[in-house]
Amino acid sequence: MNWEIFLQIETWVALLSLTLLEIVLGVDNILFISILTAKLPEEQQPKARRTGLLFALIFRILFLLAISIIIRSTAPLFRIFSFSFSARDLILLAGGLFLLYKSTKEIHEKVVGNEQKRLNKKLKKVSMPAVVTQIVLLDIVFSFDSILTAIGLTDKVLIMIIAVIISMLIMMVFIDSIGNFIVKHPTLQVLGLSFLVMIGTLLIAEAFHYEIPKAYVYFAFFYSFIIELINLRVRENQNS
Repeated sequence: MNWEIFLQIETWVALLSLTLLEIVLGVDNILFISILTAKLPEEQQPKARRTGLLFALIFRILFLLAISIIIRSTAPLFRIFSFSFSARDLILLAGGLFLLYKSTKEIHEKVVGNEQKRLNKKLKKVSMPAVVTQIVLLDIVFSFDSILTAIGLTDKVLIMIIAVIISMLIMMVFIDSIGNFIVKHPTLQVLGLSFLVMIGTLLIAEAFHYEIPKAYVYFAFFYSFIIELINLRVRENQNS
């Protein structure tokens, strides 16, 4: 292995840039994990969150090791009318539809009455394997999309793997505080779910070859997040 690449300034710039990019791209993953694990008993939530991020790390590394296959996955497999679909398109389409379905379903559960929610809890108990399975399905999509984005920054697989590991370790440190904060404030859960609806729509658009800059989506989310934090502070001051 050529370790001389670490003596080049370009390597460290690429590593820093890619690590920051992976953290930003991991925001939607953390939101999804935090919202799903909130259904579990409180003592199981930290383990489920870290399990979800661990699977995300594993999938990202596996995809990086199979990067040559991923690059070829953009070759058209079939055509419907004027749209040609590759393996990448099918993965993004399936992930986008699943994300739309799951996020919309979660939003619906947030707005139904208390009696209906209590009835749902009696009829259906959520288990950790069920939650982790849903996390794994979305991890595949988020990891695939993340790696495709990372390819544009560097062609060195080792740098990609190091950046992914560093970003995931950072997210593992903060996921409990983020998850607990989201669980404590239901309005943030709705905001996060609305963001995931946007991400699902974005994935579907990409599957049909409509490129929408992700910066617009992330800017909209962070702007809304800041406004909601201000609203939370205002409500706390009014109640005090």
